[in-house]
Amino acid sequence: MAKNQTHTDPFAIKDCALISIATGKRAQNPRELTNLLATIDSDSIYYHFWGGRLRPRFDDPEYHNDFAIWARHGLHDKILSERLSLIDPTEFPNLDDLRNEIIEIIEERLEEVEFPPNSTYDNQFEFIRSQMVIFDTQQKVSEPAEFVDVIPRLSVGSIFYHFIDAQRRNENHLDDFQNWIKDLGEKYLPLCSELNEIDPYFLTLVDLRRRLSEVFESFFSAKRIGLRK
Repeated sequence: MAKNQTHTDPFAIKDCALISIATGKRAQNPRELTNLLATIDSDSIYYHFWGGRLRPRFDDPEYHNDFAIWARHGLHDKILSERLSLIDPTEFPNLDDLRNEIIEIIEERLEEVEFPPNSTYDNQFEFIRSQMVIFDTQQKVSEPAEFVDVIPRLSVGSIFYHFIDAQRRNENHLDDFQNWIKDLGEKYLPLCSELNEIDPYFLTLVDLRRRLSEVFESFFSAKRIGLRK
């Protein structure tokens, strides 16, 4: 949300899409991957961790990022793929720290194997970067309680933009919902706390939308409102 937004401004709902852009950089083995990771644009790292949320995926859902998927299906290194899949990008303050974690895990694995694996030529890892296109839905929310009815009807693009991408856009690393609600009064602090507990990385966007809906509906239920009076 805009930094100069006042408390009386409505919450403007946006939608988004990610446009995939080829970088022309490919890796056929883990060493080539780490060399490219050291200098690749951070937007590419973001795409390979989060971009799958907004594009159709037919890969093994057990692996949560493109690096882990390639390690499993391109390199056939299950140990490396499992280690990469355990990385939660929300635990890192910035993409450079995330980059370093990926490199460290791969280099650690290279020290364990005598003969590092190679992918076939037609199954190399291709670095992709993304450009976000943002749409104004013309829909606005005036009161936090309105989210009870609004969130279940939001597109997955809106969920991605306001909850996932917001944490990268906003200086305080909070989602847009918290940023709009947190200064509206102490009675909303428990709601912000519940939103802050949601880790979106291991959820699909549909599951994330359902979880957000549950949090808002629970908070604004008649019983809980009565407790706050």
